[in-house]
Amino acid sequence: MTHVITVPPSLDDHSFEQVLEQVAPLPPDEKILVDARHARWASPYGLTALLALAQTRTERPAFAAPELEETASYWARAAFFQHAEALYDMHGHYPKRAPSGESNVLLEVTPVTKGEDVHSVVGMVQERAQKIIKNELKLESKAIIGFAMTLSEVCQNIIEHAGQGGWVAVQSYRWTKRLGRRVVVIAVCDAGLGFRKSLESAPGHLPTSRWGDATALEEAVIRGVSRFRDRSRGQGLAGARNYVGRWNGKLSVRSGTARISIVPSWDDDVPLAEDLAPFAGAQVQVIIPEAAPSGANEKDSPMDI
Repeated sequence: MTHVITVPPSLDDHSFEQVLEQVAPLPPDEKILVDARHARWASPYGLTALLALAQTRTERPAFAAPELEETASYWARAAFFQHAEALYDMHGHYPKRAPSGESNVLLEVTPVTKGEDVHSVVGMVQERAQKIIKNELKLESKAIIGFAMTLSEVCQNIIEHAGQGGWVAVQSYRWTKRLGRRVVVIAVCDAGLGFRKSLESAPGHLPTSRWGDATALEEAVIRGVSRFRDRSRGQGLAGARNYVGRWNGKLSVRSGTARISIVPSWDDDVPLAEDLAPFAGAQVQVIIPEAAPSGANEKDSPMDI
């Protein structure tokens, strides 16, 4: 029997929880079909998390591609299908190659498995990000350096904690619904060890009575604790936290059954969410907004929300 997992029309870090709630009761060897036929839009988090989800299944899952041509075209441009074909049995019609044309994709969905991948990712994004950060987000030039460092640090998190590869994607779009400004979004997702298991592997680790996924996230994100003895390690997410704080951005880190967020004034997310549906590994999202409202009033669309 194949269980159909319905993908919501708009897929981001919050609505992806609906996908996980459907998958959670099923054993990893249960056959599933991830049905994205009615999906109209997905954030970088949504696309990379769909790939990580496939990595959690021991029985190869199936995937039904979006039926809306505009959506399928955009997912192809973001290189989602290119990587999904290696993880899913694909169903439906979708572009085999990324269509040409203008795109708000700063970095297509890209695998990260080793340190060299991180350097390559940062190199690919840096030049394109310079124009976006200075001209569209209207941030100071020094924000560009911090952006590259933040991208490097959240990707490095895969290398240090996942125990296997993960995925990164970066997009720029107008976030009319929530903020009314342009944003740059970084998403990094993996289905590896996760923070709790990673920190438990540290020499001399002694878990407290309240030890769990939420506590592990507090240790890693807020206190900069790492499983490595070297005190300079484990500071990557702390650096990302400082960067988003300086530029009024948002940082969210999910692992296991918990999610911790550094929440700016323009967002109403909770700082700590617990008892979520379990999801292996770690999923990180960074949002950097435009410095000042643009005053425009654009309508939501699959590629400009």
